Amino acid sequence: MAKTSVEPALVVHSSQQGSVGGLGRRKRNRLRQRGLPWILPALIVSMGLIFYGMGYTGYVSTLKWNGTDPDPLSVGAQNYVHAVQDPVVWQAIYHTVVYFIVTFFIQTALGVVFAVLLHSKVKLGVIYKIIIFVPVVLAPSIMAPVFRQVYGADGQFNWLLQHLGLGSLAQPWLAQSSTSLAVIISIHIWEWTGLTFVLYYAAMSQIDPEILEAARIDGAGNIRSLISIILPGVRGTTVALAMLSAISALKTFDVPWLVTIGGPNYATEFLGTLIYRVSIPESNVGYGAALSIILLVLALGMAILLQVRGRDKDGVS
Repeated sequence: MAKTSVEPALVVHSSQQGSVGGLGRRKRNRLRQRGLPWILPALIVSMGLIFYGMGYTGYVSTLKWNGTDPDPLSVGAQNYVHAVQDPVVWQAIYHTVVYFIVTFFIQTALGVVFAVLLHSKVKLGVIYKIIIFVPVVLAPSIMAPVFRQVYGADGQFNWLLQHLGLGSLAQPWLAQSSTSLAVIISIHIWEWTGLTFVLYYAAMSQIDPEILEAARIDGAGNIRSLISIILPGVRGTTVALAMLSAISALKTFDVPWLVTIGGPNYATEFLGTLIYRVSIPESNVGYGAALSIILLVLALGMAILLQVRGRDKDGVS
């Protein structure tokens, strides 16, 4: 009898739990539905502005227009044909590719090294972190005059070379095509290595210390642990940094324009600086819009390619 009297109670209790769970799910669904109207206006405005800007830029790219003429001339795809045939455009794309490859690999190497060193018990580690990260928060407009002075013909960098007995290497770094792009790359590396370091430092903090301890017990040295455990453990961060670096390289503008104005002889011209040059000083807004659409397509394509490559590697591993 006791057994018979207990079973209905259990059945009722389980049904009550199911009803309570169903009520909770329905309540959460109602909350989600009620939350949508709150974010929908902001979503419509932000996405509307983005797509309106893209559509209007695409329309302007089919015009021959100086930006002020009330009657622009429609030229169809002529601006795009001009861009494909323009050697300066290809030169800017080449600079972008070199810029991305060099800055990404050097920043990645420096970021990993700094993160590994500061994960060990280094004295005054907080001070080192601040020193590494400070360039990230400095505005390029503030630092551009400094770098023009440092890398000038009579600047501090040549002064340092002369006092180190390397005066034969001194040269006008920003005034010649052979070295100006390297200077721009070095400024970018100095500016953004701190961000790479912070992201790798945070990613390495998520690696289980017991795995590293087990590797040390098995006889793995520091280099082996870095290659076999740490680098695979931060692969997601590396893919994200590659994507950010590629997009950043494609839309680079501030440092090349503020330091060299894209010169000399287009030696530091990028798509961003070229778009500004043809749109504002040369008043060729239609051609600048066409270059902007090309830049957008390249950025989206690069982001998709890197994302797919990153997923493929994760699937293989």
